[in-house]
Amino acid sequence: MEISSKENTHFFSNNTVLPVDRSSFKSESSTSKEKQSCCGGIKVFLGALSFVYFAKALSGSYLKSTITQIERRFDIPSSLVGVIDGSFEIGNLLIIILVSYFGAKLHRPRIIGAGCLIMSAGTFLIAMPQFFMGRYRYERFPSTINSTVSISPCLQDKSQTPLSALEKSQAKINAGCEKEAGSSMWIYVLLGNLLRGIGETPIQPLGITYIDDYAVEENAALYIGCVQTAAVIGPIFGFLLGSLCAKLYVDIGFVDLDSVTISPKDVQWVGAWWLGYLIAGVISVLAGIPFWFLPKHLPKPESRKDSSASSEQSKFIIEENKDRHTSFILSLAYLLFLLFCLPDFLPSLKTLFGNPVYILYLCASIIQFNSLIGMVTYKPKYIEQQYGQTSSKTNFVIGLINIPAVAFGIFSGGLIMKKFRIGVLGAARLSLGSSFFGYLLLLLLFVMGCENSDVAGLTVSYHGTKLMSDYEQALFSECNSGCSCSKNNWDPICGENGVTYISACLAGCQASNGSGRNTVFFNCSCVGTFESSQSSSAVVGPCQKGNECPKMFLYFLVISVITSYTLSVGGTPGYILLLRCIKPHLKSFALGIYTLAIRVLAGIPAPVYFGVAIDTTCLKWGSKRCGGRGACRLYDSSALRYVYLGLTLVLGTVSIFFSVAVLWVLRKRSSPQDETLSTNGERGACGTKSRKDNFVNSDQLIQLTYWPEKETRL
Repeated sequence: MEISSKENTHFFSNNTVLPVDRSSFKSESSTSKEKQSCCGGIKVFLGALSFVYFAKALSGSYLKSTITQIERRFDIPSSLVGVIDGSFEIGNLLIIILVSYFGAKLHRPRIIGAGCLIMSAGTFLIAMPQFFMGRYRYERFPSTINSTVSISPCLQDKSQTPLSALEKSQAKINAGCEKEAGSSMWIYVLLGNLLRGIGETPIQPLGITYIDDYAVEENAALYIGCVQTAAVIGPIFGFLLGSLCAKLYVDIGFVDLDSVTISPKDVQWVGAWWLGYLIAGVISVLAGIPFWFLPKHLPKPESRKDSSASSEQSKFIIEENKDRHTSFILSLAYLLFLLFCLPDFLPSLKTLFGNPVYILYLCASIIQFNSLIGMVTYKPKYIEQQYGQTSSKTNFVIGLINIPAVAFGIFSGGLIMKKFRIGVLGAARLSLGSSFFGYLLLLLLFVMGCENSDVAGLTVSYHGTKLMSDYEQALFSECNSGCSCSKNNWDPICGENGVTYISACLAGCQASNGSGRNTVFFNCSCVGTFESSQSSSAVVGPCQKGNECPKMFLYFLVISVITSYTLSVGGTPGYILLLRCIKPHLKSFALGIYTLAIRVLAGIPAPVYFGVAIDTTCLKWGSKRCGGRGACRLYDSSALRYVYLGLTLVLGTVSIFFSVAVLWVLRKRSSPQDETLSTNGERGACGTKSRKDNFVNSDQLIQLTYWPEKETRL
């Protein structure tokens, strides 16, 4: 690295005793060694940080892939699953201020290493209920389980069932109830995800700023780009891991798989969801190890030695606070009063919220992220329920097709900005156009759904006509009136007529042959009374969706990929718009408020109210062993489509109105020559008073491609 003329003058003035040529030689030698040491250390840190980004993105996306598995395993509704999903953001918010303030003063690599350990502990905690809550029990008629006792599905008289079998069954139920009554194991999943959020907190602020402090200035942007690339690759492997684990039965290694009578296509199927968390936890532990051996400080590049303050200090430390507190209690007390007692805080906040471009873009982003977060969280469930796909195939498709499309869209947005030298006004137009055409494409998905499966007593009557009345009252008919059936059981069978019956008892079946998945029911009175019925037999498991459904699923995938790409193109321009319209000394504060608002007002509530809305479309709820409502077994396909896509589209449309308002304000405040603003930092449409106010360096531009929690939102 060359030494500037000013530095040379200062050097020679302080070393006049030595000959000029020798001092120059020593200077070049020490600079060369320092550069090698600096580059070596920062590259090790870069590799370790990239692996951590990969690990946290993998575990976050794997959680998304197991949403339906967790819901079935713990027999909880979608709204509660949404609370579990949002707990990550809560954990992150709990300590973000502490980490941002104290982290810069402490050993940053070791804090990141400790965060990795906490993150892995949370991941392991999520998997722990599998080892304490006993084996998974799904609803099945005794004759479908390997048993020597022959029992008629239609219990016309309970005396048909041997007393010993009834007593044993009741004893098992009572034992299960005692165990269930004393524990709600899903709480451990929530706490584990909360712990994941706490552990993930220091990785981004401390890791990125460490690179920015000690990397050569021209390499910093490239290094940060490498880290963000790892964050995009992580979700791909996360969903692929979810696909693999969903194929395996939940109790694999603990039960005889030949005795399992359900298949991955059954709505009661639960894959080995816990296995992926163990793998993700191990990866997080390995990712944290290198940070315990990295130094607190690296040799600074020569070009940065004369800087008065590091980027870490400028971003996270209030410069007015120069004194060291004598104890942690005093430091914590200072932190609590910092936001409210600092003279510059309220004026800065007032200035920020007085900026119409910032406040309008903030509102647009909050509403759009509500739309995107809710859509992505329940996308696996939507595909499974709407198109009859297995969890394994759903996760595979999302990981291999959708996420690369999102990553390519983000990259394309940045490339367009650079190639055409688009300024603030152009960035606003590109962001608005991306959202408009993305949500316009989303309209096509309304006509790419599948009709409801024919389920006797729920979607069709026992005579084949479409059901319009209360489904609870239609579960019983003349054909099964002589049977002692429960309307709460969910043990579907598929009749020869292509209609699904909730249970063999409600189908009026009198006899069965075989065991396990090969069980065949005969003399089913309700199957025989159906209009198109040729036989009165049925087999285990629900019937497949209509012949048009696989074709609709392919159309859905194509439109979904194009929509994901289109919406992602506007991510980078939108972020540039955010930073260009804020004065330089308020940028860090503005980004902090922006990230906080997205997490609190979108990351936490969106999964909850999307889950509540989806629960309203349930046709048949499962029942817990001790009574009470469990997880949903069957959704109304049409209602689910309109609620899921409709809520996404309504929120997206509202965000577009705010984006239009942003563009209108920018155009109103701009002059014709301002529209030619390019990324070189010239005066632009935001109406700032100097070139300095609009200048964005290369390090910041690379960081603009990072959305809050982008790797877990893909």
